[in-house]
Amino acid sequence: MKCPRVLLADDDRLLREALSQLLQPCCDVVGTAADGRALLAAAAQLQPDIVLLDAALPLLNGLDAARQLRRDLPRVKVIFLARSEDADLAAEAFRTGACGYVLRKSGAAELLQAIQEVFQGRSYITPLATQGMVDALLRAPEPARRTGALSPRRREVLQLLAEGHTMKETARILKITPRTVAFHKYGMMEEHGIKSNADLVHFAVRRRVVSGY
Repeated sequence: MKCPRVLLADDDRLLREALSQLLQPCCDVVGTAADGRALLAAAAQLQPDIVLLDAALPLLNGLDAARQLRRDLPRVKVIFLARSEDADLAAEAFRTGACGYVLRKSGAAELLQAIQEVFQGRSYITPLATQGMVDALLRAPEPARRTGALSPRRREVLQLLAEGHTMKETARILKITPRTVAFHKYGMMEEHGIKSNADLVHFAVRRRVVSGY
């Protein structure tokens, strides 16, 4: 059987190296990435079968990276390797078009099983999933229909600012002008009643744009 070509994305270098060693016997690990923007560039170049990623990637989080992969490289299948049993995160992951969802505390055998299931065209969700995760998946509305939904560009700006980048740095990363960054920042603050940069970070956590831990 053909080995799946896998691209790994996680900001933890030790974990990337450990996963690469774990997967090598039955997968072709074609590359790794430490942030969401590097992931998108690597995926476009390497054309993997499967992307295994963390939701809490810097620069561009895993959820938004998965949405862009679905749009730009629909053939690529996405498996989330989650840090916690977060029902809403699991639901959102599948809403982005993910095919698999495994927890970091899942065993190695389960991760390999998930990769094979997804590679063969099926979906996989860890048996460690709580009923709450399943319920959240069933009840979650489509993101576009949610009240106060942020545009993709605003999510990008929000993440970079919440990670501590200045408006000038954010503009450079996104290849837009600082004035455009300011427009999005202060627009979000006005529309959502955000009074300070600290409130902006809390808002980003609530919207799952950055991790809260």
